Amino acid sequence: MIVDYLIDLFPLSATWPGLTFIIVVILCAVPVFVFIALYALVAIYGELKISSFIQDKVGPMGQGVGLHAWRWGLLQPVADALKLILKEDIIPTSADKKLFILAPFIVFIGAFIAFSALPFSQTIIIADMNIGIFYILAVSSLGVIGIILAGWSSNNKWSLYGAMRSAAQIVSYEIPAALSIVAVIMLTSTMSMQGIIQYQSGVVWGFLPNWLLFNNPFTFLAFIIFFISGVAECNRTPFDIPEAESELVAGAFTEYSGMRYAFFFLSEYANMFVISGVAAAAFMGGWQSPIPGMLDTPGWGLFWFMSKSMFLIFMMIWFRWTFPRLRVDQLMDVCWKGFIPISLFNIFGVGIWHLIVG
Repeated sequence: MIVDYLIDLFPLSATWPGLTFIIVVILCAVPVFVFIALYALVAIYGELKISSFIQDKVGPMGQGVGLHAWRWGLLQPVADALKLILKEDIIPTSADKKLFILAPFIVFIGAFIAFSALPFSQTIIIADMNIGIFYILAVSSLGVIGIILAGWSSNNKWSLYGAMRSAAQIVSYEIPAALSIVAVIMLTSTMSMQGIIQYQSGVVWGFLPNWLLFNNPFTFLAFIIFFISGVAECNRTPFDIPEAESELVAGAFTEYSGMRYAFFFLSEYANMFVISGVAAAAFMGGWQSPIPGMLDTPGWGLFWFMSKSMFLIFMMIWFRWTFPRLRVDQLMDVCWKGFIPISLFNIFGVGIWHLIVG
């Protein structure tokens, strides 16, 4: 565990515990932020190219001033980032300035600190908490506070409408997502992310990896519900009601520009990775190799975890450019009349199947 290693690295940890804590937090936070920024650049480029392919287009090819990057448009995310950095940062005169400035950082913090419990491999995890999966579900909810603050502090009715929709949507879809994770905890008897992954070692049905995705038909259903609920929590199409351009301009983010505007979208892509990482760890074996007993060293563990997570992110991007947006009433009906009752039934199904089949 990275935190334990860093604490042991400093001989003054007993004499100056406060200083050691600050140093450890900085040494953990900076690499995570750099990773999120680099991953966001890759994900944005991938989304541009995938969306272009789905729409039978070629996507970005060059960024002007001769920077064509071999005609693949590789510098497009960099150009977008520079554009946002150089944009003027405008605060409406009628806005609550302090809350307006604070809101994007609260939204980002919720996704940022969730990375501390994600197990990238057998050894690469910042903090292997015994309540790791519960911790991720809890801190990822902090984004709702930031979105409400963004909508209210903007003093704009469209921003407030978008924030209210977003809060209702995220809070609603957290319920089936959490109930799906309850099924995982029932089987594994642990909330530790590493413990859940280790439970999924070996094979099932004689030839399939012992992932919870294959272990139990009810856990397969739990995975479907969790992943779709995760897409809704990220406000991605077809659940992008809070940002419905034709109705609310840009939802709670209408009055934002420059880097503050960028932080909201950095948070969205960070949340996509967190949801995909939790789904990969809880249902797809995390860093476990899909070929049991082969290619399962720590280096390969990082490769498998990233591959599974990026595949699920690809699915989210595919959804965005394939399915139409739901209406507000349809969005809530899917959650309260569909996913939540099915998730409750699914918990009983998981327990009964485990008692009968083992």
